[in-house]
Amino acid sequence: MDSLLHWFDLLGVAVFAISGTLVAYRKKLDGFGVVMLASVTAIGGGTIRDLILDAPVFWLRDSTYLISILVAAFISIVWLNKQKRFPQIALEIADSLGLAFFVVMGTQKALDYGMPDMTAVVMGTFTGCFGGMLRDVLARSMPMVLKSELYATTCIVGGILYTQSLSLGFDTPVAMVLGMTGTLGLRAGAIKWGWSLPVFTYKK
Repeated sequence: MDSLLHWFDLLGVAVFAISGTLVAYRKKLDGFGVVMLASVTAIGGGTIRDLILDAPVFWLRDSTYLISILVAAFISIVWLNKQKRFPQIALEIADSLGLAFFVVMGTQKALDYGMPDMTAVVMGTFTGCFGGMLRDVLARSMPMVLKSELYATTCIVGGILYTQSLSLGFDTPVAMVLGMTGTLGLRAGAIKWGWSLPVFTYKK
């Protein structure tokens, strides 16, 4: 099971590194900028989570995470240089996949450290959202988490699905699939149909 979780973690890192590289391409950054945005997106949320949990920062002692970032960034660079265009939908897909992976992995990490379900869901949301928020701030863009479509809410729903599935006795792989599918499905619906949680009423 630990091996499975590790591979899911690496996959989430790679997907978020791709989204960081896509933003770097859109902003016409140089090589250092590409690596910086890819890295911040991929490991930023998990780093904040580990610091809050007072846990060893996951990527400091395992170089496979950094290798995953570099490989994902390199493949993205080659593909973008060949396509010569920025596909916005590709960024949204990569970002949504990253959310789906990281909310579950972040929630599980908090559970491993003895956190209650509610705290674990918050840590999963931090893991999924914070790296992308740092990426957008560095790229001087409006963070996706602050836009109208559901974003952080999808992480909360995915984390709740995961923790409650475990509480109901589902095996961990099944609970992971449910949590990831819930996050990804809700985010995809928000992108396609503009789902949001309106709070303020504005004059038209």
